Amino acid sequence: MSDAILVINAGSSSSKFSVFGTEGGLHMITKGQVEGIGVGIQPHFSATNAAGETVADELWPSFEVGKRHSSLLRLLIDWIEGHLNGATLRAVGHRVVHGGSGFAAPVVVTPDVIDELNGLIPLAPLHQPHNIGPIATLHDLHPDLQQVACFDTAFHTTKRNEASLLGLPRKYLDAGVRRYGFHGLSYEYIAHALTEIAPDVAKGRVVIAHLGSGASMCAIKDGKSVDSSMGFTAVDGLMMGTRTGSLDPGVVLHMVQAEGMDGKALEKLLYKDSGLLGVSGGISNDMRVLLESDDPNAREAVDLFVYRIAKEIGALAMAIGGIDALVFTAGIGEHSAEIRKRVIEQAAWMGITLSPAANDTHGPCLTTPDSPVSAWAIPTNEELMIARHTQALIFGA
Repeated sequence: MSDAILVINAGSSSSKFSVFGTEGGLHMITKGQVEGIGVGIQPHFSATNAAGETVADELWPSFEVGKRHSSLLRLLIDWIEGHLNGATLRAVGHRVVHGGSGFAAPVVVTPDVIDELNGLIPLAPLHQPHNIGPIATLHDLHPDLQQVACFDTAFHTTKRNEASLLGLPRKYLDAGVRRYGFHGLSYEYIAHALTEIAPDVAKGRVVIAHLGSGASMCAIKDGKSVDSSMGFTAVDGLMMGTRTGSLDPGVVLHMVQAEGMDGKALEKLLYKDSGLLGVSGGISNDMRVLLESDDPNAREAVDLFVYRIAKEIGALAMAIGGIDALVFTAGIGEHSAEIRKRVIEQAAWMGITLSPAANDTHGPCLTTPDSPVSAWAIPTNEELMIARHTQALIFGA
């Protein structure tokens, strides 16, 4: 009988999952999500099989406050175990946003690990509790299931030291206030994918642009992270769907002193009301909508998004002593030929020569053969990366 691995990516209002079989190599069995976990919303469960066919689309019960997350997780596990095509669920891999400075690689979950992860909540209060919740719940409900925590920060523990420092008094660095970097599971997957798609590129100086509703960039050299656009939190760096990206701290002081904003109001402004949504005047945080709009505010939001990406390419290229390749990934990076074209046009000073035909068909190579710097569009797969780590730690494969 073959084994199966469950991958969970849990958020505040939704939880995404993927199930992989291990026999004959990792392969997708099913994936889906539970949406509307928040109070006052009836949860919606949906799932597809490996062929992309819908196998579930239904409303789930609205459990009482305090038991909602654990009750829905119990339902999810029961459903999964009934749809494993003869396999047996043996392990669960979790995406955990923050590993602090102590977790440089995925780890098998123990009670001590859970305690350490809880201690990191102040570093990622919007994400960490929701990542830890399913781990603790499964530890109680299914102690026989081995669990692995995979960190978005771990890939960046190889960054050059200067790239991790902030210009603050030393006591704050000692307390963990530093530039960590995120989206590490995505970058790690792309670094591995490059070894198969373009081995020579994989050994060189590469800037990866993870462009989705959350967006960041990373400079890698010989497959290792050297610097990244995100810092202490996942609101830093590039402008995103609803997040500001890098912001003069004086603006935050102004909002406190002149606008009377408190912590909650600032959190909402920085994470929920800004980015593409805010700059476009509330039109949308969806790049597809903005590109189709004739509204000048929508055009300005797109222009700013592209400008910030192109500007970051130059900064990250400096960190690795030049650039051999630029890789686009995640939702916008993989699917928007228009955004890739605009970014590459602004990066033409580096010698990147776009092949319009290759870009329109999404590559994977987007540039002409004589381009001194190549550009690529490579789909990311964070779930598969988590499954690989889980398989290696639990099964030794």
